[in-house]
Amino acid sequence: MLVFVLLAFCVACQRSPARTSATQTAKPAPAATAPGPAPAGPTQPASGVVPPAVKPVPAQLPAMIARVNGEVIGKDEFEQAVKSLEARAGQPVPAERRAEVYRGLLDQMIAYKLLLQQSRALKVTVPDADIESRVRQLQAQFPNEQAFTKALSDQHVTLDRLKKDQREQLLIAKVIDAEIGPKVSVTPKDVDDFYAKNPDRFKEPETIHAQHILILVPKDADAAAKAKARADAEAILKQIRAGADFGTLAKQKSQDPGTAPGGGDLGSFARGQMVPPFEEAAFKLKPGQVSPVVETPFGFHIIKVLERKPARTVPLEEARPQLTEMLKQQQASQKADLYIAELKSKSKVDIYI
Repeated sequence: MLVFVLLAFCVACQRSPARTSATQTAKPAPAATAPGPAPAGPTQPASGVVPPAVKPVPAQLPAMIARVNGEVIGKDEFEQAVKSLEARAGQPVPAERRAEVYRGLLDQMIAYKLLLQQSRALKVTVPDADIESRVRQLQAQFPNEQAFTKALSDQHVTLDRLKKDQREQLLIAKVIDAEIGPKVSVTPKDVDDFYAKNPDRFKEPETIHAQHILILVPKDADAAAKAKARADAEAILKQIRAGADFGTLAKQKSQDPGTAPGGGDLGSFARGQMVPPFEEAAFKLKPGQVSPVVETPFGFHIIKVLERKPARTVPLEEARPQLTEMLKQQQASQKADLYIAELKSKSKVDIYI
């Protein structure tokens, strides 16, 4: 099950420190639909109804946490899953939510065991070539083999364990495809109805596509250091005003390691994603225009807007392919939950915490 953590780690490794420096918040990626450790972050019931109290989990875990049709989930396996979950969340499980998170994690580990057992019952197999391909895909998300190996080491995962996890994931995916896939059906009318009932979900805010050059200023910098950083930024701006290429100067001068290699490209963003001084300056610019030097808590920026897209409502036909896929995934997730519940009802599951 550690594959979930490694995949999350791969995504985290690709985040640009520079974009983080200019960005206030980042939207999380959608959660995987396959069974895996539940996130440790807070959740809020959509109905506003307070859920029933969760049974406490003992401070000292027993050697055997659960048994699923005779297969044991041991203390070591469970504690490793907790550590992986905490690494994924970037923080320890909050003490006040320990029982809730632990029981949610155990429930998903049980579902994982049940699906693996079902893969054996259905005689599902995965070719070794598919495993190797998946490992290569993961490795390709890192800049080099050393970074990949370090990520494995940091997560306490051996290459053999990674391959084992990949095989299990593919086995489960095949079970879900075989048992759930044929039952999923989304009609054009389903898509039309969802679009009509959720107009706000298809409104896109105004966005701009911009580059920037950043001269960093440490938090503890004195007045002289700040003055020098501003002077450096002003000198770069003067070169741009004189006709120097913005992207070339960004590669040479910008102190944002995440965007400098790409010519300072920040991609597209809407209001509310950048720190206020940066946003205010950027959204005043027309395509092709360059800002004066802009001060933010991170230092001094020079911004160039490449493109502006006005706010709009995405037309139904443009949204249809992605909306169809989203509705299929939602339906598949619901049916998978029912399938797992059915497996559990036919199984002997003993929980010892």
